[in-house]
Amino acid sequence: MAQDPQRHHRHSIWLEGYDYAQPGAYFITIVTYQRAYFFGEIKNNEMTLSNYGRIVNECWQSISDHFPNIELGAYVVMPNHVHGIIVIHDRADANVSARRGTIYRAPTEKFGKPVIGSIPTIVRTVKAAVTRRVGRELNATGIWQRN
Repeated sequence: MAQDPQRHHRHSIWLEGYDYAQPGAYFITIVTYQRAYFFGEIKNNEMTLSNYGRIVNECWQSISDHFPNIELGAYVVMPNHVHGIIVIHDRADANVSARRGTIYRAPTEKFGKPVIGSIPTIVRTVKAAVTRRVGRELNATGIWQRN
């Protein structure tokens, strides 16, 4: 189905001018493409992870390995989305991550100049890591909803 620019306006979910690398706790939700139940199912009031869900869980848990100024709060992998709390600590710690560099760029950043340790960069990194692993291990693509 073709997109009608008069009806479909794609806007950034990021608040213009807001510094998403500043210290604080951020509640994140990442949704699957077309809200498909890729990550598992709920049986007897318990979430049973699929292979996709296990990959998402492992990638989420490794966020602080890649961003040393990040602390992970509570999170949950649901059948078609992930909810989690990411806490950003002092910016001085982000300099450690900056030396390592990243290939991901936040939509509020200039091309090729990511804000290391920012929420958009962290979300992009998780989505990219999951996409790579799912492609490599499960031979699948098209996991995430845009934005």
